Amino acid sequence: MPLAMTFVAIDFETANPTRQSACAVGLVRVENKKIVHQESFFIKPPSNYFAFTSIHGITWADVRKERTFGELYTDLSRIWDGAKFFVAHNASFDASVLRACSQTYGCPVPEIPFQCTVKIARATWNLYPTKLPDVCRYLGVELERHHEALSDARACAEIMLRAHYGTSAQREAHS
Repeated sequence: MPLAMTFVAIDFETANPTRQSACAVGLVRVENKKIVHQESFFIKPPSNYFAFTSIHGITWADVRKERTFGELYTDLSRIWDGAKFFVAHNASFDASVLRACSQTYGCPVPEIPFQCTVKIARATWNLYPTKLPDVCRYLGVELERHHEALSDARACAEIMLRAHYGTSAQREAHS
């Protein structure tokens, strides 16, 4: 199957187990095998309850003055506008966070399908285990800091490109 030329790798970090508690998002837009835009945002979640700081290092103090998902939505939607699909590692999680945050703030849920790099790694390379650091290590993909949203999104973009083309993306934009 030929890879659609435009996709967006996305990764959310959440403050706690509720899906609407996104506290960071990283997005990497790929067009014609090239990373053309990458950006990350801290997000002020609806509550100051942080249970996952030990995983991603983000605290309420880091995000309390940031914009909410609803306030960021226009900026986010500009990045994914025209994308054929999203790609994420354990895509069901990121899809559910995107859906929950959109619904919580009354924003349109993007009608863009998700592809999962966990499933792709298993199907393409028969790889187990398929945690993001394991897949990156196997493929020689740089994972700068696991559970940092932009780093994880960039790694997902590289995994998708290697699965379809066998090469990494040429980075043009470092926005």
